[in-house]
Amino acid sequence: MIIEVANASHCVYARIICDTIAESAKQRGTGIAKRTPKYIISKMIKGDAVIALDGSNFVGFSYIESWSHQKFIANSGLIVHPNYRGKGIAKRIKRKIFKHSRAKYSKAKLFSITTGPAVMKMNTELGYMPVPFSELTTDQSFWKGCQSCKNYDVLNRTNQKMCLCTGLLYDPNNKRRYKIKRHWSLLAERLQLSTKHQP
Repeated sequence: MIIEVANASHCVYARIICDTIAESAKQRGTGIAKRTPKYIISKMIKGDAVIALDGSNFVGFSYIESWSHQKFIANSGLIVHPNYRGKGIAKRIKRKIFKHSRAKYSKAKLFSITTGPAVMKMNTELGYMPVPFSELTTDQSFWKGCQSCKNYDVLNRTNQKMCLCTGLLYDPNNKRRYKIKRHWSLLAERLQLSTKHQP
């Protein structure tokens, strides 16, 4: 299996990517912005996507979105085909798209809004911190993408201040992030050690 930056040669996978994202959202019963093959293809051609393949079989995908004149970047559409789930592939794709985002948009803040515990865990391991929506992009084209989500009425009623999603932010200039991350890592290690020594 390979995980690489997508290009025009991968456009043939656009339809299965969209179908897999839609089916996954339906099974989870969570709201998700709809994607079209045309949109996915545009990301591939621009070099703003990562795809995982097992030979010619589609395995997984994620892409980059930029907002507020590239001051904010989001890694979106993370999906793994049902036949390949439970093997840690989502985490590998997430790390690949994160690394690609940091290289291509080095000055941008990376952010995420999600209801998924697995995505929250992956993001916090990469250095994202929970933040209020007020610290995320104010670009209305981003928030307009939430209109197809079944929870959009919550976001609308709160004037985009909160929803069922959690806001997460990676700020490359925030050195405090690394101190906090290190603190929680040390605390987790101590808790594990103390549990092992209990009679």
